[in-house]
Amino acid sequence: MWARLATTMNGNTLALNTDIRDRPHQRPKPRIWPAVATLSMLTLSMLLGGCTVGPDFAKPASPPVDRVTAGPTPAVTVASETTGGTAQHLGVGRDIPGDWWTLFRSPRIEALVTQALKANPDLAAAQATLLEAKETMRAEEGAFFPSISASASRTRQKASLAGTKYLSSSYDASASLSYTFDVFGGISRQVEELGAQADYQQYELEAAYLSLTANVVTAALTEASIQAQIDATQEIIRLYREELDVTQRRFALGGVSRADVLSQQANLASAVATLPPLQKQLEQERNQLAVYLGVTPSQFAGPTLDLAALQLPDDLPVSIPSQLVEQRPDIKAYEALLHSATAAVGVAISNMLPQVTLTASYGRDAANLGNLFSPGGVVWSLANTLTQPIFEGGTLLHKRRSAVAALQVAAAQYSSTVNSAFQNVANAIVALQRDAETLRADLDYEQTALASLQVSRAQYQAGSVTYVSVLQAEQTYQNARLSLVSAQAARFTDTVALYQALGGGWWNRTDVDQTVATCCGILK
Repeated sequence: MWARLATTMNGNTLALNTDIRDRPHQRPKPRIWPAVATLSMLTLSMLLGGCTVGPDFAKPASPPVDRVTAGPTPAVTVASETTGGTAQHLGVGRDIPGDWWTLFRSPRIEALVTQALKANPDLAAAQATLLEAKETMRAEEGAFFPSISASASRTRQKASLAGTKYLSSSYDASASLSYTFDVFGGISRQVEELGAQADYQQYELEAAYLSLTANVVTAALTEASIQAQIDATQEIIRLYREELDVTQRRFALGGVSRADVLSQQANLASAVATLPPLQKQLEQERNQLAVYLGVTPSQFAGPTLDLAALQLPDDLPVSIPSQLVEQRPDIKAYEALLHSATAAVGVAISNMLPQVTLTASYGRDAANLGNLFSPGGVVWSLANTLTQPIFEGGTLLHKRRSAVAALQVAAAQYSSTVNSAFQNVANAIVALQRDAETLRADLDYEQTALASLQVSRAQYQAGSVTYVSVLQAEQTYQNARLSLVSAQAARFTDTVALYQALGGGWWNRTDVDQTVATCCGILK
């Protein structure tokens, strides 16, 4: 049996070999200097252990602005005496509830959001992706600890010597240890990189949550808007049919011409032709809503929202710029990517520097199982290795340059995301203000068009105007009525867009990791 003691350092190997069969009462005695060399390597590793190469991540500063919009934020929108006409007050610094959709006071909306959060597969995928990223990071953290393994074997062999056949057996049992010292912080940077990627997936989950809730509410409101347009169109069609009946009776009595009857029929047919496209939009919107809820279109059933039954929130939040960059999950996600790219530079640099690895093993070797634990069966080894890349065809150099370029990309993407976020909020605030004004104008338009239609009909019956005036008044009223319905719906969808643009209040939800919210500076 052979026992070997090998110490490898800087490419030099020293070996001590002893034939135990020739000297059964003597055991190999290790020389003192390999242990000294090992201790020297450990000391050097510990001295360099505090060195972590690469740039340290620095949180980007908030944009140097004191407001989101180009001009001052309006304090209140105009009001109108109609559905969705509530005046909305915008308060700078006001917080957002985590369940902001409940502010519409609609049990139907709350039920839809609840079902979507339970069954939407995209949200489930985002949750699983986050778990995957966290476990990947934890797996890498294992590199901070030694790797220890154990093995045992039994060998049976047959040999022939001088015509004589021999059968022999051997038994081995050993444990080995391997540990790579994080001399230049390469392992730390790798864990940091994976941790930042896990943070990215955390905020991607929050973004998916926010996008899903906003899409569900918007789809429900859009469905209600289309249904309201269908109802308005059907009411217009009813009025047109009544007018056609009157015209046909007058034609039978000789009071009007055949051309008047045909004109009214054409007006009615034109109104009827607008119904199928609206019904198509309604069915497709319901199909989309079913997907958000995690079911197929055939499995989705339920009443359509009534816009008139909804309550428009009258107190809306407007975040200051420094709050906005902390609240938006997409900004936080790209900040995490920037952090990950920063750590990746350190990983690339550390791969160009020396690596120090300690390996050791201890075991027993015997010809039979009974002697496996005898003093003479001990075998062990201890080695430390210093590895320095010298020439790899420029691979490591270009990987470092690639990591630096990726860091520059991440910084540019973060900046672009911040600018887009501010644009989203500014657009939402402008929409709230201008769509409120549009609603007031459309209400005046609809009321005026209705009055004009009534006057035109009275004048026509009195014989003071031609039937062309009645037709024009009917078409004007039809357009005004549909514009009013669209303007009413816009007030609700604008409110959803503002809540989404401001981050949706995810930090106020009870199912969010409070550590994540606290580290973002949102919760104090």
